Amino acid sequence: MKTSAGRYFEDFRLGEHIVHATPRTLTDGDIALSTALYGSRFALTSGATFAEALGLRQLPVDPLLTFHVVFGKTVPDISINAVANLGYAGGRFGVPVLPGDTVTATSEVIGLKANRDGRTGTVYVRSQGRNQRDEVVLDYVRWVMVNKAEPHETAEAPVVPELPGAVPAGDLHVPITVPVDYAARLAPLAGSAQLFEDYEVGERIDHVDGMTVEEAEHMLATRLYQNTAKVHFNQLAQADSRFGRRLVYGGHIISMARALSFNGLQNALWVAAINAGTHANPTFAGDTIHAWSEVLERLDLPGRTDVGALRLRTVATKNHPCGDFPLRGEDGRYRPEVVLDLDYTVLIPRG
Repeated sequence: MKTSAGRYFEDFRLGEHIVHATPRTLTDGDIALSTALYGSRFALTSGATFAEALGLRQLPVDPLLTFHVVFGKTVPDISINAVANLGYAGGRFGVPVLPGDTVTATSEVIGLKANRDGRTGTVYVRSQGRNQRDEVVLDYVRWVMVNKAEPHETAEAPVVPELPGAVPAGDLHVPITVPVDYAARLAPLAGSAQLFEDYEVGERIDHVDGMTVEEAEHMLATRLYQNTAKVHFNQLAQADSRFGRRLVYGGHIISMARALSFNGLQNALWVAAINAGTHANPTFAGDTIHAWSEVLERLDLPGRTDVGALRLRTVATKNHPCGDFPLRGEDGRYRPEVVLDLDYTVLIPRG
């Protein structure tokens, strides 16, 4: 056969190394299209002169765009027959991707666990993106629920990997150097005077704004990332599914929440790590996304006095402004309004 229906749970082997098609060269056009999709206003990934002032030789690709491209490479081999992408852990961004760089991706199967329903199983993979110089641009773990080709009980003992926790401060890649006059010269351009010292652990920031997901936009986004998952593309295949309609790619919500977080975190210039994440409930076209963030940790970076890191928890909700309401119901499950619970680390200049 010259075509493939994709892998089902039975097709994965523990320790298997998978090389994903297709190399993807990122350009200024990708940056512009990503900006059009999400409206991100963070200065480091918006202005070339701002990026150069922080020691980069040109405007970098937003780390989340890098994430989406690497993720998209993995879909045909990992999650084309997925029921749901369940979570992320230990995601670390490496060297920045610059326009003109070519990104490739590989994955290793690190865990397999059949589910009790006999119809699905959970596949754990560590995926890695590299540039044309073989430098790591992203390394992360994700796990995904995948359909079986034929419903049956699985005799093999489950292998569930120990998932990495938050990326330690010493393992963060810091691609920027903050000039001593940042507060006076560059902070106004970034949009706020609030720097590392102005955020307190436990502080919660309501990002106030909302953004409605449009059908054309989330479809365009998944095509931009070459993400071929049926649940996003194929309405005919979804007509008889549990939801009866196409799901919005979870990464689309991550980028929307990050863009919304500008209002309150203007100087959180660079995403350095994705520590953990859960897509709590599905999002559909027409839903309006809101977000709030909590400061989990303030991290000093070894040998650096110009920049620090904030570990954040950003929660995105649909059709419900982010006031004070419980995230979980009495049954312990996320309330239906909650669509994303993301733990990640950003770099922010010090005062």
